[in-house]
Amino acid sequence: MGLTKTQGFTKNQLELAALTKALAHPARIAILQFLASQKSCICGDIVNELPLSQSTVSQHLRELKSVGLIKGEVEGPSVCYCIDESVWQRAKVLLADLFRKYDPKNCC
Repeated sequence: MGLTKTQGFTKNQLELAALTKALAHPARIAILQFLASQKSCICGDIVNELPLSQSTVSQHLRELKSVGLIKGEVEGPSVCYCIDESVWQRAKVLLADLFRKYDPKNCC
């Protein structure tokens, strides 16, 4: 049996791929920028910040939450979201490591 699409890659490569896939939509970037600019968890205000419907925003929040970049807690009828600090820091390390490996002197 052949390799699956993810076999043969390191844990860091798979983790970085999942994180960057979650970042690969402008709505998700906007959500993260909004959450990063806030001093507390946000309940419901995210929809007011984006030109998208509630259901579409919810889908994007789900994607970000599935990779751990954000976390959410149920408060009454709404969910409050904020950046997950530990995953945020891990993403910074993985991205910095990727960009640090490039040496412009080795380019053709």
